Amino acid sequence: MSNYDDIIHLPHHVSKRHPQMSMWNRAAQFAPFAALAGYEDAILESAMENESMYKEK
Repeated sequence: MSNYDDIIHLPHHVSKRHPQMSMWNRAAQFAPFAALAGYEDAILESAMENESMYKEK
């Protein structure tokens, strides 16, 4: 018997109190976010500095 054998085949719960969330709103909850603000700019700046160093040689 595995850990979830007692609940694996139970029907999915549907709340009588709260309406079901739309797929659009549910997807928005899990949308990517910028966890490292400014990271993209720092990478771009570093790349530009490296390119300019190689062009000068």
